[in-house]
Amino acid sequence: MEHAAAVVAGDGFVALAASMVLRKVLGPEARIAMLAEPQKPGAADGRSFAVAASSRQLLSELGVWQALQAQAQPILEIVVTDSRLDDVVRPSLLSFARKARSGAYAHMVDAAGLGRALADGAREAGIERLAARIRGIEADEAVIRISVGGELSIGASLLVAADGARSHCRELAGIGWVGRRYEQVGLTGTILHERDHGGRAYEHFLPAGPFAVLPLKGRRSSIVWAEGAREATRLLALDESDLSREIARRAGHGLGALRLEGRLAAYPLSFGAARSFIGPRLALVGDAAHVVHPVAGQGFNLGLRDVAALAEAVHMAARLGLDPGSPFVLSPYQRSRRFDTTVTGAAMDGLVRLFSNDFPPFRALRDLGLGIVDRLPLAKRFLAMKAAGSAAPVARRARAARKPWG
Repeated sequence: MEHAAAVVAGDGFVALAASMVLRKVLGPEARIAMLAEPQKPGAADGRSFAVAASSRQLLSELGVWQALQAQAQPILEIVVTDSRLDDVVRPSLLSFARKARSGAYAHMVDAAGLGRALADGAREAGIERLAARIRGIEADEAVIRISVGGELSIGASLLVAADGARSHCRELAGIGWVGRRYEQVGLTGTILHERDHGGRAYEHFLPAGPFAVLPLKGRRSSIVWAEGAREATRLLALDESDLSREIARRAGHGLGALRLEGRLAAYPLSFGAARSFIGPRLALVGDAAHVVHPVAGQGFNLGLRDVAALAEAVHMAARLGLDPGSPFVLSPYQRSRRFDTTVTGAAMDGLVRLFSNDFPPFRALRDLGLGIVDRLPLAKRFLAMKAAGSAAPVARRARAARKPWG
């Protein structure tokens, strides 16, 4: 049986970040392996990610953000509207603005660039990446044995499951899942537009669901929105010109003429969480632990906050000479993450329920509420801090781990 200090299941962005964090806190001599099934190459789907301040800080500690800075577009203003699809005027009900020197609420980066930077960082950190499907796991007081087919197995102190919402590791560990599917489909892509965006992001709450326009470098923006399944099917069947017109109906006229760049990607939307974020010598992170609606772009950032919390727990174990896969180490990780993910997920779910309807009295009440919040500086400051990803806890984790990382 081969041995590793830690094994990360998955090959996505959160999995790559987790592997690099484990390398930092466990030291250069520790063997860190990533296990994932070989993926068939596919066309780029035009996704982009809003990287909150807390996530940016962690990526900087890993040496990844430095490779992304040139392509990252800061979000300096956020405008929230609530209207019907064909309303000519969409008044701003809530807005946040920040000067460039004060720091951005978040930075937009495209998925392809983020993936390259993380993969390069993992390679430079000496992370071993194996193309294999995990067939079984078995943990005892000393080790977790990971079977990967045939007679090959790997023993490790800790297995980190970062293998997505349909986590095979979570299933093998017998950890249940609580959640539900939305009657919506998520659509995402990139648009080219006539006018400069000025670093401004729009969140249009429409009866079918939220429609976000998020600035990218140049006269480009990422669009992310939710539609009913039937309407999404109709939209995906349109030709490029008709689809661009439908996007313009939702985006409004602020950016001038626009057209879709590349293709539009579609994916089901859901909300849920694992019944436990840990198992014997097992920690769930990212979508393997929780899935939230993309209304505020917090899925990736929640995953990196998982990684930061796990880094803190494993770092303390390493300093005290403890086993990083022991319940004493993993239990604090679960306690620290369940509250944050539950509150954030419930807030996103509440926003979707609140705004995805067109009942006039309900619209009047919620618009009144947004208008009141817009006039309360303390409330706006709190919401702005949440949009930045609650940087303070991750900053403490980064400082706590700086000594062994460097």
